[in-house]
Amino acid sequence: MACFRSAKHPFRIFFYNRLSAATNSKYGYSTCASKGTPVYQARQIKDLFSFKYLNPKSSFALISRNFSDQAPAATEQVNLIKQLREQTSAPMKDVKLALVDCDWDIEAALKELRKRGKVLASKKSSRTATEGLLALAQNESKAAVIELNCETDFVSRNEIFQYLALALAKQALVAENVSQPVSGLFPVGPEYLEGLKLNLDHPKIGGETTVQNAITEVAAIMGENVKLRRGFLLSASSPGVVSTYLHTSPQSGLGRIAGLLSLEVEDGSSSFDPLKRVGSELAMHIVAQKPLFLTKELVSADALENEREILKSQAESTGKSPMAIEKMVEGRLRKYYEEVVLMEQKFVMNDTLNIKTILDNLSKEVGSPVKIGSFFRMEVGEGIRR
Repeated sequence: MACFRSAKHPFRIFFYNRLSAATNSKYGYSTCASKGTPVYQARQIKDLFSFKYLNPKSSFALISRNFSDQAPAATEQVNLIKQLREQTSAPMKDVKLALVDCDWDIEAALKELRKRGKVLASKKSSRTATEGLLALAQNESKAAVIELNCETDFVSRNEIFQYLALALAKQALVAENVSQPVSGLFPVGPEYLEGLKLNLDHPKIGGETTVQNAITEVAAIMGENVKLRRGFLLSASSPGVVSTYLHTSPQSGLGRIAGLLSLEVEDGSSSFDPLKRVGSELAMHIVAQKPLFLTKELVSADALENEREILKSQAESTGKSPMAIEKMVEGRLRKYYEEVVLMEQKFVMNDTLNIKTILDNLSKEVGSPVKIGSFFRMEVGEGIRR
C-alpha cells in the first residue's frame, strides 16, 4: 500500500524525498547512495532542488524548459548537416566538422569543404586509377570517346562520376581544334581538354568551370583519384557514317569497352540505313574480336617479323626439314592474319563469312562500293600496370 500511495505522487517529489533522506540520514547515506552515489554528490543534488531553486517543482520545470530550448537548435543542426551532405555528397564526419568550424554557417562550410577536397584530391592524384568508364558522344559524321578513371568500381557506378564522364565526351565532340573536315582518328587528350570551359547542370557539381576543376571537385566528393586519361575523335568522310558499340553499358553513352568505325560509300545518294545497320554489327565485332590492323598490307613490319620468329622457333622444335618448317610458318602466318587483321577475320555473328565478304554484300545492297575508313577499339584500364 505504501508503494501504491507513493506512486500517486509526482516522481519529482518522490526523488526529492529520497535525496533528503540521503543527506539527513544518521549514517549519511541511503539505498540510492549506497549503490554508488557519494554522500557529497547527493547533497549537491539536494541543494539543486532546495537551496538554489527553493523547491523541486520549480527546479524540474526549469530543467524541462532548458531541454526544450535546446531541441530546436539540435534539430536545426541535423537539418544543416543533411542539407550540406545532399549538396556535396561528402562524408558525414567531414560535413559536421566543416559546419562546426564555420559556426554552422552552411555557405562558409560549403566553401571550406571544397577547399579541403581540393587538398585531398591533390594528395590522392599519385594513386593508381585503373577502374572507370568510357563515355561516348556522337552525331551523324563523328564520334568522341573519352576514358575517365577512378580507383574502384564502386565510384564508377556513382551518378556524379557518370554525369561528368558524359559531359567530357560531349565537350570532346564539339572541340574546335579537332573538328577537321577530313576523315580519320584524332587524339583529344587531357592536355587539350583540361583547360576548356565546361557548363554543368547537376545539383552537386553545377555551374561554369573548367574541365580540370570539375575533375578535381568530383575527386574530392568521391574521395578517390579521378583522372581523365585519354580521348579520341573519329570522323567519317562525306558521304559516310560513324558507327559505335559500347559493351558493359550501365546507361546510354557509357561502357567499359568501345568499338568505333567509319563506313564510306562512293555514291552519296545511297541509302544510309543499311550502312548504319551493318556498321553497328561491325562495331560489335571489333569489341569482341580485337583486331589490330585493317588490312594485311597495314600490318607493321616489326609485328610481322616478331610473329614470324616465334612461329619459326615453334616449327623448328618439331625436328622437320627446313622446307617443311617454311611451309608451317607460312600456314600459321595466314592464321595470324585471321586473328589480327579486321578484313580477314571471321564475322562474329556468322563465322561462315569474313569481314571482306560482309562489305562486298553491303556494297551490292546499297548499289555502291563501301569500305571501312577507320576503326578503333578502346577498353578501360588497358595498358595500366595494376
